[in-house]
Amino acid sequence: MSEPTNDKSGRGGARPGAGRPRGQGRWGEPTVPLRVPESRVGQVRDFLEVLHGKRAAEAEARLPDLLERAGLVLLRPAEVPEPIRLPLFGHKIAAGFPSPADDYVEDRIDLNQHLIRHREATFFLRVKGDSMLNAGIHDGDLLVVDRALDPADGKVVIAVLDGELTVKRLERRGGRVRLVPENPAFPVIEVGSEQDLVIWGVVTSVIHGL
Repeated sequence: MSEPTNDKSGRGGARPGAGRPRGQGRWGEPTVPLRVPESRVGQVRDFLEVLHGKRAAEAEARLPDLLERAGLVLLRPAEVPEPIRLPLFGHKIAAGFPSPADDYVEDRIDLNQHLIRHREATFFLRVKGDSMLNAGIHDGDLLVVDRALDPADGKVVIAVLDGELTVKRLERRGGRVRLVPENPAFPVIEVGSEQDLVIWGVVTSVIHGL
């Protein structure tokens, strides 16, 4: 048996902070090792896939009821036959400027292209409540929600937690998952391992009226 060596090259071995953070995998929560008979690995994997898909499908089927209970209104982007390109003025103007001339037009933008990246996966939700006030989301605002985006740490998301729909900032740190409001009057929601959490979509923009 060879004697251990003191290799000070810094190569090999575990490194602090290396690897993917806990709770960042496809399941969105910490995982544990499990001893499974080799002949049953495929069946166990298939079961987990079905269970994961079933939870998402159940949340999808219950979405209209969840929206109604949460006071949220779901809207789809309108079908526009051709882009509507509106003028974008690049010149700073005073509040009383009466009628900008075309000389000030810097470009023209289509709001559909500006707000929507994945058309078939994008929805609008009208908010009820002020738990996200400090994020610039007010009662009655329209949220642009993209279901094709990855719900990464720090994103504002539409979440279904134990059958209840909510708009919160997603926090995944140290193996913990939290739904964080942007208003000190509301509590942080600590998501337990026994709770059922489905992230329905990521909020990309807020449409706020004056």
